[in-house]
Amino acid sequence: MKFSLDRIFLRHKVDEETQKNGVMLVTFAEPKHAVAEQLRTVKTNIEFAGAALDQCQVIMFTSSAMSEGKSTVAANVAVTWAQAGKKVLLIDADLRRPTIHATFRKLNLEGVTTILTGKTKADEVAEETFVKNLSVLTSGPVPPNPSELLNSKRMGNLLDWAREKYDIIVLDAPPVLAVSDVQVLVPKTDGVVVIANMGKTLKSDLKRTVEVLKLADAKILGAVERIKAKRGDRGYGYGYGYGYGESK
Repeated sequence: MKFSLDRIFLRHKVDEETQKNGVMLVTFAEPKHAVAEQLRTVKTNIEFAGAALDQCQVIMFTSSAMSEGKSTVAANVAVTWAQAGKKVLLIDADLRRPTIHATFRKLNLEGVTTILTGKTKADEVAEETFVKNLSVLTSGPVPPNPSELLNSKRMGNLLDWAREKYDIIVLDAPPVLAVSDVQVLVPKTDGVVVIANMGKTLKSDLKRTVEVLKLADAKILGAVERIKAKRGDRGYGYGYGYGYGESK
């Protein structure tokens, strides 16, 4: 079941540019903009969907394929929680194509990978950002074995540590169909949000994504639909429609 919301517009970022420069934090730069308001609605709908769960503290954002907007939505929704007074940790769990360090202007010399290899501790690496109440844990150097690291006991310990320190933990995860990283993360999370680009994502891929997540026993909180703007709409924007509910 889906609940349709108004279209909103964000500047187009190709995947390579996003990796280099990060995503646009419209919720921070222009909190009164219609885009920011829609993202706050997304946050609220996640909370409503998660109310039926025993716990909804660790939330993973993913997609079927690359360049579908998952990092943009994850980062901006994390900002909206921080603006609402929650203590938030945004973790870059996309160890292959990380973006959070670029978005928040961090060096990324240490992060998730150095924690999972035992070189550093979480409380030494998590950093506060220019957004009040929001801390980030960047990916760290790209490893040769991302899936193995994410499936390790240390990853579970990292999230246990985060649950004690923060109100909300947001995971920016890799695409479901590209690698097996998301499947190994599912048991460590409370809920999953799927991002789909309606001008690009194949219905068959989206269906496969839901099937893979359900096989991993994921609690799917809903979907965020990225809709390409019609010709004549302003700028180089994209319309985003948001809906949450049970997946069918």
